[in-house]
Amino acid sequence: MKRDRLIPKTMASQHPDNASIPKWCKNEVIAGEDEVYEAYHAYVFLGCREAMWDAEGKDIDPQVVRKLLTNYPEYFIENKLGEDIFLTLRIPNPLIEVAEKKIFLETLQSIPKHNDVAMTFYNEHPRKSIFEVILPFTVSHVDLIRVRETYRKVIVEPFNEQIDYQGLKLKELVGEVYPKEIEVIPLIEDMNSLISCDEIIMRYIELVSPSYLRVFLARSDPALNYGYVAATLLAKLALSKLWNIRNQTGIDIYPIIGAGCLPFRGHNSPINIEGFVEEYKGTWTVTIQSAYRYDYPENEVVEAVKKLNNMLPYGEPRDLTEVEETIVNVIQKFSRKYQETLESAIDAVNYVASFIPPRRSRKLHIGLYGYSRRLIGKSLPRAIPFTGAFYSLGIPPEFIGMRVLKGLGEEEYDVLREVHVRLRDDLEEAARRVVWEAFSLLVENRGNLLKHFSKEFYEEFIPSYMEDLETTSELFGIKIGGRSFSDRRYANIIENFLISILEEEYDRAKHELVEAARLRRSIG
Repeated sequence: MKRDRLIPKTMASQHPDNASIPKWCKNEVIAGEDEVYEAYHAYVFLGCREAMWDAEGKDIDPQVVRKLLTNYPEYFIENKLGEDIFLTLRIPNPLIEVAEKKIFLETLQSIPKHNDVAMTFYNEHPRKSIFEVILPFTVSHVDLIRVRETYRKVIVEPFNEQIDYQGLKLKELVGEVYPKEIEVIPLIEDMNSLISCDEIIMRYIELVSPSYLRVFLARSDPALNYGYVAATLLAKLALSKLWNIRNQTGIDIYPIIGAGCLPFRGHNSPINIEGFVEEYKGTWTVTIQSAYRYDYPENEVVEAVKKLNNMLPYGEPRDLTEVEETIVNVIQKFSRKYQETLESAIDAVNYVASFIPPRRSRKLHIGLYGYSRRLIGKSLPRAIPFTGAFYSLGIPPEFIGMRVLKGLGEEEYDVLREVHVRLRDDLEEAARRVVWEAFSLLVENRGNLLKHFSKEFYEEFIPSYMEDLETTSELFGIKIGGRSFSDRRYANIIENFLISILEEEYDRAKHELVEAARLRRSIG
């Protein structure tokens, strides 16, 4: 069964990982009218064929389609929304995002309104312009069916109901509803669901019989939850399983990977295109996040997006069926060591994350790791400030737990190196951001920092992290630390950040943190 529509290769997303503010933005926080323009900018100037409109955990403009079509009619006449370019809604999961339950419903209710505007603009009745939603935290085929059925039973069917004693139907008063059904893109984020994504998708296919399916694989939050190596292997295992479903059923599966610029969050950047597509073969669509768009020169971004549009999916992923058990064992070993190590750094990372400036008007949202850590009274920031906090300490999180390499069996180590093809390259890139002078400052000023960083950070985390660095250097022959004048300048800024904290110059600390982020071209 084949799809009858264009599947975009590049999806501009609203992830707040940019260090620099785009020139057209009125404030440091991208919101309101600026986000509407941002979608247009991604289509027209950068070449992205899709934009994610994210209602999960943030305020969005409810009239986005009307504003896009009326503000930029020439472009949208030539490039039809829903055919040539796409606006895809990300909805809250009402079972997870408790405070967002009504936003879930409100977003679904907005779909017919958006399509009415588009039908009037294009003078085509009916037509589908907005018809897809992304569902975060998908753990079962039931989650997807619930969204479809909510739309059908709550949004569509009531329009056939009589609303007065004369028998007038709602649709006769306010018009028909289009589309009659929506497509749900599962966003799969947790370890168990990524490992069993084939079961989730196969069951959904059996019940719904879609002509095609897009599946969104998280890469950033799994890194926060399970560590860099585990997150990479989870994504690759899921890609393998999705392609196997495609081959078994004949139904086209189009994987989406949500990856940031830094290695920890996926290493999808304008200067690592070949490395990224080689690592994640089989990916059809990739997110082009804010740091990708705003922390690199625009001409480089345009060229990079063009390359991705031409290169993806870059062949089929390797079939990992025969080594799945070994891969899962490696994932679990890395994840356990990562979480065990991270436990002693939670206070430090939360403190440093408080200096990271917001780039979007996000509401409170703590993610899966935060939920699990509530059991012991601890929570973590989201993946972007989490990553930024560690980098701001001169401690790239890619290395956390890497000492587990010494405990892998020969087969496990060989499979890891064969499957995670860019492991050494990613670690070599991250190693440039290790700042030895920052370690010295942290240790020498333990007394002053203890109130923020905790005793466990000094007695448990730092010795463990040093062992992680030593293991990485030993096994991969990687030089840990800066290698260029630019790296030295970066190290100086990280030192200045820590000195500003020690001197309680907190505005200065925020300034230094952002300067370092600009040099590495991503907040986190």
